[in-house]
Amino acid sequence: MSNFKIVSTGLVAIALLASGCAPTTPHDQTTSEAPPAQSVQTTESPSPTVSPTASPTASPTTSGQNTSSSSDKQFMTEAAQGGLAEVQLGQVALKRGTSNAVKQYAQRMIKDHTPVNNQLKQLAKKKGVTVPTKLDSTNQQVKQRLSKLSGTNFDRDYLNQMLQDHQKDVSAFQTEAQQGQDPDVKAFAAQKLPTLQAHLQQVSSLVNSGSSTSTPTPTSTP
Repeated sequence: MSNFKIVSTGLVAIALLASGCAPTTPHDQTTSEAPPAQSVQTTESPSPTVSPTASPTASPTTSGQNTSSSSDKQFMTEAAQGGLAEVQLGQVALKRGTSNAVKQYAQRMIKDHTPVNNQLKQLAKKKGVTVPTKLDSTNQQVKQRLSKLSGTNFDRDYLNQMLQDHQKDVSAFQTEAQQGQDPDVKAFAAQKLPTLQAHLQQVSSLVNSGSSTSTPTPTSTP
């Protein structure tokens, strides 16, 4: 009997050992299922790389800063040169003119064009454009030629010169006011255009009425 109990207890122990090994397999299954969850996260990680590619395309604003076209810059340069000529030739006319109408017109040129020249100089500086501060060779030659004249000859040539200059000025300011690219330069041209048109109308009437010869020269009466 004692031997039978020993054998039976041995069998039970073997069975328990066999059953004790079984629970280890579920732990192996749970560890084998964990890696797939990590692999799913790795597939989602490349998505942040899309954002850096979108940012460089959102910066074309620098091109919009250069609003002044080449025609705008040329207009400012030529308008500044024309304004200088109006003032300096007006100063010559005050000295060498004979007719009161011519002297009054010359005085208006100095009065009207001086502040316009200063305005244009400030506008050009803001736009990075260097405008002339001296007469070019063409206007310098005109000034020298008029400086050698006197009497009715001066009055006639000065008025004809002002007529030609203001015809070009009005045309240039009209073009800029209608077709200018820079809004500031365009607004400047539109604002000053009526004054130039008034100058042109006045000198046209002076030329047509013969104001350069209507007043006798003071030197003709000794």
